[in-house]
This record gives sequence, C-alpha cells and structure tokens, in this order.
Amino acid sequence: MRTGVIVAAHPGVEDLAVRAEELGLHSFWAYDTPMVHGDPFVALSLCAKATRRIRLGIGVTSPALRSAPAAASGLASLNALAPGRIICGVGTGNTARRTLGMRPATAARLENFTTALQDLCAGRSTEYREGDRVRDIRFLHSGAHVNTADPIEFVVAALQGPKAAAVAGRRGTGLISFGLLDPTAWHALHAARRNAAQGTPHDPDSYVITSLHLLDEDEDPHGAPARDATGHLVMSLLAFAADTPAFAEQLGPEEGEAVRRLLDRRGTSPIAPDRHTKLYPNYLGRIAPQDRDLILPSLMNTLALVGTRDDLLTRITALEQAGIDELLIQPVIDPPTEMAQLVKLLA
Repeated sequence: MRTGVIVAAHPGVEDLAVRAEELGLHSFWAYDTPMVHGDPFVALSLCAKATRRIRLGIGVTSPALRSAPAAASGLASLNALAPGRIICGVGTGNTARRTLGMRPATAARLENFTTALQDLCAGRSTEYREGDRVRDIRFLHSGAHVNTADPIEFVVAALQGPKAAAVAGRRGTGLISFGLLDPTAWHALHAARRNAAQGTPHDPDSYVITSLHLLDEDEDPHGAPARDATGHLVMSLLAFAADTPAFAEQLGPEEGEAVRRLLDRRGTSPIAPDRHTKLYPNYLGRIAPQDRDLILPSLMNTLALVGTRDDLLTRITALEQAGIDELLIQPVIDPPTEMAQLVKLLA
C-alpha cells in the first residue's frame, strides 16, 4: 500500500514535505479549513518549490468555501509549479463549514463544483452560475500563468453515505475519507461509485486518513502515548457529535457521555448559536492532557491504527483488500518520526 501524510498548513511546512519525499512517501496534503488552519494553496506552493517528486494534495476544498474560478486558478497555478503532481480533494465542506457555524454544501452543488474544476483545470470552458445569470467561462490567460496541460487528480470526500461516492462515480474521480477504517464500509463506497460510473475506463484511487501508533513491547494500547497520538481524531468526532445532536444520538452510552463532558468543558451546548467558536479551536491539533479521559478506547480503535506491528499489518492488509490504495496519516506529536515509523512498518 502507498503511504502519504496530511497536515495543517503552517510556516515551515515545506521542510516537512522535503522530509516526506526523502522517506519515499507518495503524497503530501494540507487541510483546507480556513478559520482553523493556514491556507493550503500557500503552503503547497512552498512545498512545490522545495520538492521534486512527491504529489501534493488539497484535502479537501469545497464549493461552500471557494468559487470554482478561484479554486481552479489556485489548482492550475500549483500545477504550473509542480506539473502533474497535484491532487485536489473536493467535498461538501463538512468541518470547514461547521467551524463557521454554517451547513455543508449539498451533493448536487458538490457535483457541479467538481465538474467545473475538472473542465477548467483541463483547459475547457464550463458553465458558471451566479443566481439567475449563467455564463460559459474558461481561463483567458496562457503561458506561464497556469498549467492546464498536465492532469490534476481529483478525489471526492466521502464517509459511509453513498451520495458522495455516486458523485465520484459519475465524475470518474477517486475517493478520500477521514477515519474510515471499516473494510465493509469501503466495499459499499466502491460499489456505489461503480454503480454510478459512466464509462470510466479505470478504477480511480482511494485514500483513507488516519493516525498510527506502533506500540512498544508491553505498552498499554490505551495509555497516554497512544491517546496523545490518536486523540485529535477522536476529538474531531466528539466535536462533530457535540455540534450535531442527530449524530450524537447514534452513539453508545459511553461515547454520549464523552460528548456531554466535552460540551460542559467547553462551556457550550448543542444548540448555542456560537458553539462553533467553543468546539473547534485547535481542531486536529495535539490534545490537552486534561482531555485524555475523553479519548475512549472504542473510538481510538474505530478511527485510528494502534497496535503491535502484526496487529497494524493485519488491519492495513484488510484495508488494502477492500480497495484502499493509499494510507494517509496525520501526525501531531513528532511528524518526522511518525512518518519514518509508517515507512518502516510497511517496508
């Protein structure tokens, strides 16, 4: 299985991309969550100039965040800096919109956005709409400004629902998902993509984002080091549940209690209009020691890869057999060491 890394955009991120390339990782991604992290287009521009081989991914942008012309210009500009090395993840903007206190985009809007980006980034014209006004648009500049000759890879973000997978099938894109380590769910996503495909000549790639903690001999799989390495993923789910009562109701009693404790600690409620300002600071960052008790073993095992070398290889093999092409880790403790650990594990 191929490997990659995804990080929050920040100053110095290009040094981490260089190290990822030196280690032989296949791809290096930056999140697009404007009110929480730095800008991925800025970060990946630095990475493009500092690297030569590694693929560079936006994970993920959304029509609820950027217009198609603006996003296409950013992508084609990156493609001019790193020809043929750009991957664009597109999604409904679930978290990025919730950090604004807003709802994600619809699947229909996601599909229109994906279509427009594919057309524009390939040098074709596309339909652009603002209210009742519709116009055909295309890049009007040429030469060294943007690169529409080398292909950009597109992937659609999907959880377990079939709608996004169907968009991927109709648009001939890959899939990317966050913390989805259930092989059965991936079989369902791939089936939905295939059922919706319209003459796609190949099976596009699938990516899964997770975190990894390789246990030392006799180490507690739910001890502080394991919780610190995986807690950001668990906290992201708890924050979503705290922000989405309908989802929280689907959780078990222990998980529901963790959501209630999180709301209490953040001083907010599931219906407070400003809850997004309390739940999402430091999103996907290293957890505070006082929040370790919220990192439940059940959620660690669901969202992250924690175990001995044999345990991890068994789980990764199952994912590969379910059609996952690339494992993306999001390191928070010591990124260079965690990337090296991933490479060593799969060597």
